[in-house]
Amino acid sequence: MLTDLFSRWPLIQQVRTGADGTGPESYSLRTKNLRPRHDGATATPSICPYCGVGCGQLVYHKDGKLISIEGDPQSPISRGRLCPKGAATYELHTHPGRLKKVQYRRPYSTQWEEIELERAMDMVADRLWDSRERTFQEEKDGETVMQTTAIGHLGGATLDNEENYLIRKLFTLGLGMVCVSNQARI
Repeated sequence: MLTDLFSRWPLIQQVRTGADGTGPESYSLRTKNLRPRHDGATATPSICPYCGVGCGQLVYHKDGKLISIEGDPQSPISRGRLCPKGAATYELHTHPGRLKKVQYRRPYSTQWEEIELERAMDMVADRLWDSRERTFQEEKDGETVMQTTAIGHLGGATLDNEENYLIRKLFTLGLGMVCVSNQARI
């Protein structure tokens, strides 16, 4: 029994086989039975949401549950590597403190309250249109300008050229915004 115990020790197996200790001879019973956390899960290729680089990610899911998010080694951009923000994508989605409802704080209030997304979107749209109507200038110094400088838009760095083009057209021609920029420039 004692010899059986000794024979399972990785050092004894290494000496007996003459191996260098980096292969199966270094496994204990516990490490032989270890499996990756995403064993049996389905991997879906994705793109990191944080910046315009577009690093590849593999999103592992099993039985409708998110298991892991890791760098995609097949990505020609990131070759399986992720920055600290990209590596924290799993935590972003699964953290128990993650807010999943819209929070609103009324003017002069010290408390946040939950409101429905539809109501929040209506509030944003109403305030945007009200600001435009109050501040829109058709002329300035005898020149036609058709603009407002009271509102602006800051786009996200992960938007592609087509999305930025449409945003620019909607906000400059449709609403008259002068201040349209993109996070990638900051």
